[in-house]
Parts: sequence; C-alpha cells; structure tokens
Amino acid sequence: MVNALSCLLKPKVTSDTVVRDEEVEMMGKEIRCRIDAVFGHSLAIRELDTGSDNAAEIELNNLSNPYYDVERFGITFVASPRHADMLIVTGAVTQNMAIAARKTYDAMPSPKYVVAVGDDACTGGIVAGSYAVLGGADKILPVDMKIPGNPPTPKEILAGLLALMKKAGR
Repeated sequence: MVNALSCLLKPKVTSDTVVRDEEVEMMGKEIRCRIDAVFGHSLAIRELDTGSDNAAEIELNNLSNPYYDVERFGITFVASPRHADMLIVTGAVTQNMAIAARKTYDAMPSPKYVVAVGDDACTGGIVAGSYAVLGGADKILPVDMKIPGNPPTPKEILAGLLALMKKAGR
C-alpha cells in the first residue's frame, strides 16, 4: 500500500516535457493567416468517405489530436455539408457512393472546395478499373487539390491545404 501511494505522489518524469514540431507550427501560423484572408475566421471541413480502407481517415483524425491540434489554426471538422467550406474526399468512388457524394457536394454553400486525400481518392488506387469502382473523386466532383499518399501524413495534408489556400487567395 505504501509503495502504491509513493508512486502516485512522486513527481512524474514526463510532466515537464513539451513536444512541438517546428514545421507544423510554422505551417499552422501561415494557415491561420490564409484562413483569415480566404475564408474569414475559420475553415469548416466535411470529410466524405466514398469507399476507402480508413487509412486516410485515421490520418485526418490525427489532425485533431493534441499533437497537431488544428483547431488552434482555425480548422474544424463539421458533420453537415451545409456548414462546410471544403469537402475532403477519401477513398475511391464506388458505384454505390456516387449519388451520395454528388448530393453532399450539392448541399455545400458556395464557394466550395474539394480535396482528394490519398491515392484511392486521387486515382482510384489499387481498385481502379474494378466493376464496382468509378475511380478517383475527379470522376464525379470538381477536385481543386489532390494530396497523394497511401495514406498521406498529417503534415502532407496540412501542406496540401496550405497550397490550396494560397491558390484560392490569388
């Protein structure tokens, strides 16, 4: 019992450790400035899975964890396309998801941007040419930016979003 209490009461080894990625911090500051100029005060993103293996979704979820914490840069993920400025498509577009993807895009207010994240969303990936797959997101939606990778890292996703905002700001 005494040993258990001493473990709880002694100072923690990792309590003073601060881990920051300088590249993410610099990108985040520039993203914050670009978001203010292009979108106003925040960027609302709706993620749409059109038939993926969830690899890209895991990396998108990592953007919200405490390490990256993209909300401090003004990026939020929303549940409704009616509140979204940007649609992020993951996965190859299957025959069954084509109508739903189009309806999601049509429900977004203008101006609207579409980003294909991952090899599947960019080109159809390893399932391209299958009877059940139309191909990449550009087969049914006007894609503004493609972020390739299987899956792309959170840094690559942030770099792609920054590149799109630079393009949109012109």
